[in-house]
Amino acid sequence: MKHKDIIAKICAYHPPVDESITCDGYKAGDPEDECTGVVTALAPTMDVIRKTIELGANLLIVHEPIFYMTPDFPEWKTNFRNEVVDEKEKLIKEHHITIWRDHDRMHANVPDSIFSGVAWKLGWEEYQVQSSTPCTFVYHVPETTVQEMKDFLEDRFHMNGLRYIGDPAHKISKIAIVGHLCPGLFMEEKVDENGHYHDYATAIIKEMEEGRIDAVIPGEIVEWNVLSYINDAVALGKNKACFNVGHFNLEEPGMEYAAKWVRDLLPEDVKVHYVRVEDQYRY
Repeated sequence: MKHKDIIAKICAYHPPVDESITCDGYKAGDPEDECTGVVTALAPTMDVIRKTIELGANLLIVHEPIFYMTPDFPEWKTNFRNEVVDEKEKLIKEHHITIWRDHDRMHANVPDSIFSGVAWKLGWEEYQVQSSTPCTFVYHVPETTVQEMKDFLEDRFHMNGLRYIGDPAHKISKIAIVGHLCPGLFMEEKVDENGHYHDYATAIIKEMEEGRIDAVIPGEIVEWNVLSYINDAVALGKNKACFNVGHFNLEEPGMEYAAKWVRDLLPEDVKVHYVRVEDQYRY
């Protein structure tokens, strides 16, 4: 089975995306090559590529960029040489690895393919409740302490440590997995006709103020909006918390989950593996 035939099945599984703006697509290799095995992984790191080679696979399906740029060009598109890129490209070409990125399609799925995997990994699927805020997945889990939740997340996400804000003894039960808490994402930033400011961060704060969320688990962060609000709330004795697991650790289960549904799309003789991107931080 050729790489392009496997990718066609994956694209058919997802809703369509605008091909003129998507970051999805081939980042390395030849779509015409015969597939010797599929690997799903969050990012095409050097370690992931090496493990793909060890498994005898040559099609790597990833969620994050290959060469360290937001547009995710399939080449190093700058005016200076990058020796890391050179060595990475050499390894990919020597072993005839094809890399295809599945990002926008996964998030376009209903429900979202990545965050479905996160809920599955945490065992929270039965606890989900509705939220009207974009990219906000709320779970009403059995009551626990901030410390117990920190330990649980650290274990489930295979982390080397976990930064968090909150009183370890405080009780929480309404947890929201939220999008990146960075300006300009998920909602338009604006001041309305009444002089009220709106953006994604203030929408999350509103949910926390009105009692729908006790704690958040974000991807990327800045520290001057939601995290500063939570820090002040904790100083006032309120049961609020933030678990800063990080972008890659948070979305990692989505690619473990992907190995399951990709395997269901393909003939039994096409082997599908999942390779975990290890926590990159040391504490």
